[in-house]
Amino acid sequence: MINIGIVGAENSHTVAIARILNIEKKMSGFRLTTVWGESRRFAIDASTRGEIPNIVRDPSEMIGEVDAAIVDHRHAKYHLPAVAPLLEAKIPLFVDKPFCYRVNEGKAFLARAKRLRVPVTSFSVLPKQKAFADLCRQVKKLGDIRSVVSTGPCDIKSKHGGVFFYGIHQVDMVVRLLNHDITHAEIHRHKTNHTATFYSASGAISTMNLISEGRPAFHISVIGDKGRVDTQIDYDANPYVSGVRSFCRMFRTGKTDETPTTMLTPIAALQALERSLKTRKRVKLRSF
Repeated sequence: MINIGIVGAENSHTVAIARILNIEKKMSGFRLTTVWGESRRFAIDASTRGEIPNIVRDPSEMIGEVDAAIVDHRHAKYHLPAVAPLLEAKIPLFVDKPFCYRVNEGKAFLARAKRLRVPVTSFSVLPKQKAFADLCRQVKKLGDIRSVVSTGPCDIKSKHGGVFFYGIHQVDMVVRLLNHDITHAEIHRHKTNHTATFYSASGAISTMNLISEGRPAFHISVIGDKGRVDTQIDYDANPYVSGVRSFCRMFRTGKTDETPTTMLTPIAALQALERSLKTRKRVKLRSF
């Protein structure tokens, strides 16, 4: 049995993951045994609803008690500092989206993980949905991609990191569809809804619709040399199962499909968008 600890209990993802592992028992050989919460109240609530038996007062107390760990704050700036002691203890880690708040921080963390030979993975669950996998198969038939247009919810003023908090879902999908080819980013503000533009070295130009007034489903259009594909990215019956399956596979094997490029390009894009909000100019992505 692989015992997992989770750092963070405010986010709804915590109970959702616990239900899959502890109550529905969808992943044989895995259980969520320990939780740390941003407050005692959050920790007790997650423990009760997710049937997580142990609560710790500090994430470092999980060392020696768990075989793997998840970090799941609502604001990305707390992710990597919270699990730094677990990394040093060589505990495999899944970092919920966004991976981090600053590219340099993430780069240093992954470099340290590589030196310690500790597997680390991070992703949004949107690219794990069947609808997105189906879209990717269709996109392969379009030839060179000239534009990606996505729509989804995003509050650029969120207290949990502004554009980072919900923007990561669209960004993670768009970045993958563009094969991580984004050089510059820019946000165009309006009253409550906004757009973001990504520029690619290939010449592609892509747009994200960031909607805070209205409740749109996630939607993507991809235009290539041989045609276009338009689709709504519907959630699976349980949108978390595919993601849980992915990080549990890494916890068991030590291997992940994610790379520094797949984990850090979305952060570089979000950081550029955040900078563009302040400067109202096109911003070059930070290299890593």
